[in-house]
Amino acid sequence: MNRYEERQEAKRERYQALAEKNDRESESRGQRAHDCIAGIPPGQPILVGHHSEKRHRAALNRHDGNMRKAIEADDKAAHYRDKAASVGKGGISSDDPEAIQKLQTKIDAADKLQETMKAANKIIRRKLTIEQHIQALQDELHFDHIRAHQLLTPDFCGRIGFAAYELQNNNANIRRMKQRIDQLKEAPTESSESQHGDVTLVENVDENRIQLIFPGKPSDAIRTILKRHGFRWSRYNGAWQRHLNNAGRYAADQALGRIKELQ
Repeated sequence: MNRYEERQEAKRERYQALAEKNDRESESRGQRAHDCIAGIPPGQPILVGHHSEKRHRAALNRHDGNMRKAIEADDKAAHYRDKAASVGKGGISSDDPEAIQKLQTKIDAADKLQETMKAANKIIRRKLTIEQHIQALQDELHFDHIRAHQLLTPDFCGRIGFAAYELQNNNANIRRMKQRIDQLKEAPTESSESQHGDVTLVENVDENRIQLIFPGKPSDAIRTILKRHGFRWSRYNGAWQRHLNNAGRYAADQALGRIKELQ
């Protein structure tokens, strides 16, 4: 497991811990809500004017408040479970030091798929019976009988085989992935930093982040500028940061210019 994967796993564990924390909070609040009205008989109406009225209303209010917080905590738990489940599912990140190798693996698979689709269509264009087509797809491309039969079943437009848009889309994905590899190869290999007043600008290659480091906590106005330009605070790195790319560099330049105007 490389450093990026370790960070991903740590993030997943943080989300899982937050989900469990909110599960416990929801259960605790639910129990408190139950305890608030435990001494009131089920269906007992508020006896207006009776000495128990004030106590009865207070108990119901406490019950409602705890139930509301129990539901909120349950919603938060579900949110963090979804976040934990989605970690690492967003495709190949540029942060991953093995991104180029992983992209190349996907390109190789897509190239193989492209050739398979072309070969299948070539077989389907032969003047054969359906049974002979199916047999050829099985013998030459190792398709199973179900897949071969599906290819020979006309779609809503009466087309058989792999549609032109399938080959075009796959080819476009191959080009896109190759472009990403070129971009990753052109990325700087060493980190650098520069000083802008009391702010340190770091192009952190290891983290794939452009970072702004302040000597102390920035003012509310400066934090607003940073957020408007896409920077987010990283407690882990002790910096305001966003992805290291041309857009990030431009955002840093604009943010620093705005900050300088304030000072």
